[in-house]
Amino acid sequence: MRIAMIGTGYVGLVSGVCFSDFGHEVICVDKDPNKIEMLERGEVPIYEPGLDELMAKNVKAGRLSFTGDLKQAVDGADAVFIAVGTPTRRGDGHADLTFVYAAAEEVAASLTGYTVVVTKSTVPLGTNRQVKQVIKKTNPDVDFDVASNPEFLREGAAIDDFMRPDRVVVGVQSDRAKEVMDDIYRPLSLRDFPVVYTDLESAEMIKYAANAFLATKITFINEIAALCERTGADVKHVALGMGMDGRIGSKFLHAGPGYGGSCFPKDTSALARMGQEHAVPMNITETVIKVNDEIKRRLIDKVMDMCGGSVNGKTIAVLGVTFKPNTDDMRDAPSLTIVPALVGGGAKVRVVDPQGHREAEALLPGVHWLDDAYKAVNNADAVVILTEWNEFRGLDLKKIARKMATPLMADLRNIYSAKDAKRAGFEKYVSIGRAEMTSEGKK
Repeated sequence: MRIAMIGTGYVGLVSGVCFSDFGHEVICVDKDPNKIEMLERGEVPIYEPGLDELMAKNVKAGRLSFTGDLKQAVDGADAVFIAVGTPTRRGDGHADLTFVYAAAEEVAASLTGYTVVVTKSTVPLGTNRQVKQVIKKTNPDVDFDVASNPEFLREGAAIDDFMRPDRVVVGVQSDRAKEVMDDIYRPLSLRDFPVVYTDLESAEMIKYAANAFLATKITFINEIAALCERTGADVKHVALGMGMDGRIGSKFLHAGPGYGGSCFPKDTSALARMGQEHAVPMNITETVIKVNDEIKRRLIDKVMDMCGGSVNGKTIAVLGVTFKPNTDDMRDAPSLTIVPALVGGGAKVRVVDPQGHREAEALLPGVHWLDDAYKAVNNADAVVILTEWNEFRGLDLKKIARKMATPLMADLRNIYSAKDAKRAGFEKYVSIGRAEMTSEGKK
């Protein structure tokens, strides 16, 4: 199959590279000439483990190429995937579809023979039908179908998610479009990975419903964690016991500083707006959004309390600022709320993140960047763990405590335990949903 992938952001680049590895001929398109030049040099503009090697392999095999010329890419394509950004629109919480409709119009003007135009971007219900209207209006005589093919990629594990998916969801309106999509995803169906065919609206809704439900699980366990702190229960034990129930499952039951990233914040917001527009309020989702914001503020208070009520004039080492490990993505990361609050409170903040520096430097002004956790904690008054990178899971806590001016730790990912901290010599150790430890012992 010949595929044109419009957009080389996270979804477009990962999808294009993986489709080429299936054996398809893929041309990735982007309007940014700097990005195209970077890709042609073999450089990947995002951090995703394994993506650079897979990209190089398929470029060398002649199956993958990059261009800024959309017309050239679309000409003769069996399928054109639209994988452009749909950020939250300022002011109203809607998904901004400007880039989707602009891409559809440009694709329409370049279509020649029968083509399936596939929306890979996350879009609200009814968008694919609107895309169809845009194409018809721009090029009334073109022979085409539209399809909805939402992505379910976890940053940091995107290649594995694409190659070994829980499911592939495809919304189509014709048997002809289904045949094209069957051919594209045959390498997966031959290995018995489920490909679910449905209508356009159901495919669009599946994406939003799935992300809102996962965001709800995260927010639910964070609320339970707050109650655990007041009652003496341990949220890790609670989550373990809950997760063993097959009806619930253990995934997304890890207490932390709330959800962030490219999907959950904008998709929950968009779902809430869709509910309001259709007079079916998404009360649970709206509450999830509200509670997720409150969690971050509660954790700021937790760090302040650990430092005696104020961080003014204190040096604080922050380990990890990306919204999760194994990515450089800073979109809606909890650090964007917590770190500025520390800086605003008068703290001197040192930051270490294995991949976040490039994206975060402009977003977190007033902090000092270092490349080593042990350097960051030298003579620091407190250390805060915000992202559970593997580099931070096996720290020598005794060495950390010895280097600090006052050994205080806020472990906001529950990587360690009060027992670990006490044995290492920390005066205070706070985490989420578990008893706190002071020099006098647990409280």
